[in-house]
Amino acid sequence: MSFSVAVIVGSLRKESLNLRLAKALVKLGTGKFNANILRIDDLPLFNEELEPNFPASATRLKSEIENADAVLIVTPEYNRSVPAPLKNAIDWASRPYGKNSFAKKPTAISGTSQGAISTAAAQQHLKPVLNYLDVRLMGQPEAYIRFSEGMIDQDGNVTNPDSQKFLQKYVDSFVTFVQEQPQRANAKAA
Repeated sequence: MSFSVAVIVGSLRKESLNLRLAKALVKLGTGKFNANILRIDDLPLFNEELEPNFPASATRLKSEIENADAVLIVTPEYNRSVPAPLKNAIDWASRPYGKNSFAKKPTAISGTSQGAISTAAAQQHLKPVLNYLDVRLMGQPEAYIRFSEGMIDQDGNVTNPDSQKFLQKYVDSFVTFVQEQPQRANAKAA
């Protein structure tokens, strides 16, 4: 049974390594889930004063997350933490207070960089935020991908066999994790 995934890429760069990784994960999930890479570059900086006239871009983001069965976050690491555009998107999607679009969503985190520890610190910073938002966070396997040129092309094709094997295992684990969630099990029984 296929399900839908809202993919949030924390980088705004057109040539983003994390966008490549996101495309690769989506391709490896073909036939298992339908994915939508969400737009976050048009969100204003979060400001509670904007909530009474909630921005259309933030309303769209919330709707896309709410309509998905699961969320996949693919993040770079900036200064040992998550990039501002990702945190901004999370803040908008969790507001206004009491209308958190992430609540109970099966969620996984991955990310890539060329550094030795890849995105380990960013992902560790992101986990308490997501736990506070009451997501169902996949714990294993973790995916801190050290990117090397040619590993994933612009279209998301994984050219390194060892990387492909690991990423396929990650995607398959995510699929199993989502399918095992209580709301998915209830939907199957109905």
